[in-house]
Amino acid sequence: MRKYLHILLAGIVLLSITSAALADNDARCGEDGKPRIEFVELESIKLAFNPSIPGGVVDQGPLTVKGKLMLPAEQRCRSKKHRFPAVVILHGSSGIDSRGDFYATELNEGGIATLEIDMWEARGVSSAANRPALPILTYPDAFAALEFLSQLPYIDPDRIGVLGFSWGGVMTMASATEVVSQRYGADLRFAAHVANYPVCYGYNNPSLPYFSFGGQAGNPLTGAPIMIQIGEMDGYDESPAPCETLKASLTNDEQAIINVVSYPGSEHAWDRLMVPITVSDSFAHLGLGGVVNLTPNVEQAYIARQKTVRFFQRNL
Repeated sequence: MRKYLHILLAGIVLLSITSAALADNDARCGEDGKPRIEFVELESIKLAFNPSIPGGVVDQGPLTVKGKLMLPAEQRCRSKKHRFPAVVILHGSSGIDSRGDFYATELNEGGIATLEIDMWEARGVSSAANRPALPILTYPDAFAALEFLSQLPYIDPDRIGVLGFSWGGVMTMASATEVVSQRYGADLRFAAHVANYPVCYGYNNPSLPYFSFGGQAGNPLTGAPIMIQIGEMDGYDESPAPCETLKASLTNDEQAIINVVSYPGSEHAWDRLMVPITVSDSFAHLGLGGVVNLTPNVEQAYIARQKTVRFFQRNL
């Protein structure tokens, strides 16, 4: 009987210690755990065109860019040693819209943190009509977001990807090149890239400056995997052909890291699940300009989102 009493007392003591430890852990998670959503600020660089200098782009000083950081729910009670992969989200010419959260929530569910930055708010841009002249003027923002995430103790700096839509897709493609990465990212590199409808006809096009892409164009790729997603009825490229042609123009090694995925019955920004609109853009229709339909395709949007999450889960 005394033997069993000793065992019982030992069990009670062990249970008390375990309960206290769990309570302490819960308290620590509640006090020190990051909230699911944070609104943050990061320092980028404001650029402007100046044709009188080599390269034609001049640094005009620091620029504060705001963003929304979203963390997987389990972050609250994970070990302090655990670090998440993350994805930077870059909006299109219309600015922040439903696409950011549409992808971010699913990436979070898949265990990936997200940081969507607002490049337009930082520059006082109210619509696509007064956006910067070319995406190169916003390239530093992507790398500022990469640097910001790399410094967070709960983010793995070697597992940060980037997802961009249209204008942001152009930035995503540029961030996969060595010249742009060295200029604006120094030693930092994105580990994976998803570019949704990134206006493929513009790359290596002599009529468009700052769009060189690939080793044969003097701007080799970093080697990180790239997925390009394009609608078969895209109002800029007019078909997936320019994206396929761009891929075919690259070296064999560079072709091997690029996957072009096309979506039937889908126009530009088919994953923008909002009321359909039309926009006028001088870059539309292979550079001829004109009206572009932004009509959602719900079925294809969910397929694209699933492919995006799986791509990042494989490559981060």
